[in-house]
Amino acid sequence: MTEMSSILDNLKMKLDHLECHFTWDIKKDELDTDNLISRLEEQDKLDLGGDEGAARAQCSLGYVKFLLGLKEEALNHLLKSETLIKKNLGENCDKTLIVTYGNFAWINYHMKNYTECESYLMKLQKIKQTFPTEFSSVPEVLGEKGWAYLKFSCKYYDRAVEFFQKAVELDPENSEWNAGYAIALYRIETSTHTESCPVDSPAIRQLRQALDINPDDDVMKVLLGLKLLSCSKSLMKESEILVETALNGSPEHPHIMRYVAMFLRNQGSVDRSIALLKKALERSPDSGFIHHQLAMCYKTKKINLQVEKKGKVEVDRARKQIIYHLEEATSLKASFIFAMCELAFHYGESRDLLKAEEVFDKTFKTAKEKNEHLHVVHFYYAQFQLYSNRREDLAIRHYQECLSLAPQTIDGTRSAKKLKNIAKR
Repeated sequence: MTEMSSILDNLKMKLDHLECHFTWDIKKDELDTDNLISRLEEQDKLDLGGDEGAARAQCSLGYVKFLLGLKEEALNHLLKSETLIKKNLGENCDKTLIVTYGNFAWINYHMKNYTECESYLMKLQKIKQTFPTEFSSVPEVLGEKGWAYLKFSCKYYDRAVEFFQKAVELDPENSEWNAGYAIALYRIETSTHTESCPVDSPAIRQLRQALDINPDDDVMKVLLGLKLLSCSKSLMKESEILVETALNGSPEHPHIMRYVAMFLRNQGSVDRSIALLKKALERSPDSGFIHHQLAMCYKTKKINLQVEKKGKVEVDRARKQIIYHLEEATSLKASFIFAMCELAFHYGESRDLLKAEEVFDKTFKTAKEKNEHLHVVHFYYAQFQLYSNRREDLAIRHYQECLSLAPQTIDGTRSAKKLKNIAKR
């Protein structure tokens, strides 16, 4: 018994030194596993990123399925990942197999397949002998680590930036790591929701760098177009050219369609945005993101109708579309806080105050559990109290909470303006 215990301790020590999902501190309770599986399966099914992207998706699916207790399914995903890597890279695949083999070793260890576990450790040892550096300094490993952090949760975006940056420093001309680095920076700058956007922000610089390396990357074009549009009206022409070129280059790519639709809505072309999103929804029917974007389009339409003083029937029709798509978005992605806030607010606008309160209660709970976007929920709840529930005292309290939690964000700035206006009255 003591000898077996010693063997297992030795195995565990080796496993702890591997570079794979099991050692990257990715926690189950920080993941929306249903949504993550849906997105990874979409990436594989729609061939987004080619064989390399599909292999990465299969490897990640292996880890997620393990977290859910589906160990046999997890092994099948890893087998698919290994097959795709070998098919794509042939004899030059050793470095790209490091993460997949690491996951194989860990899952077999947990399944008490100790001989198999040892076999994968030996394969990794053999790979290690072919080059001098540690696995933690291999660009392929750093890049895979960056993609994992980027894909798994917005909580890990900072880590994604860190490891993509290291990969790019070691392999400056690699288009994949440069693109990943650009996307991670873009996501961080977008998720902070601040009003200012310098035209030479880190995301914009890296998006341009990624396009210099791979001028045909339509995802980089549309993301750069979106960033430029949000920064300066003087860059409108460049942003329009980038976005139109991206759509012409990849007219059926669901991510391109989504981002172009977002650009069109921001630019004021709401009907064209809706048409494009509906087309994207045909390819990705389980996308909560697309439903949320459609809801935002109908929200813009509703506001335009109200400004133009159109009839109540048209405004109500737009509002029903908003609520329909937000209900779809929140059912597909259970912890979609922005969509939950909008849904609760629009229930309030529809005079369904009990339902609004119910959804806000759930949203506050979700934001606190996930420790995400709590200030956003306070802002929307303040808006609901001010405009639907006619409780200015509660609105003031929640605007103050939002301002206190996140003064530099868009919603924090809006809260400050609302409080000033109320004080003036």
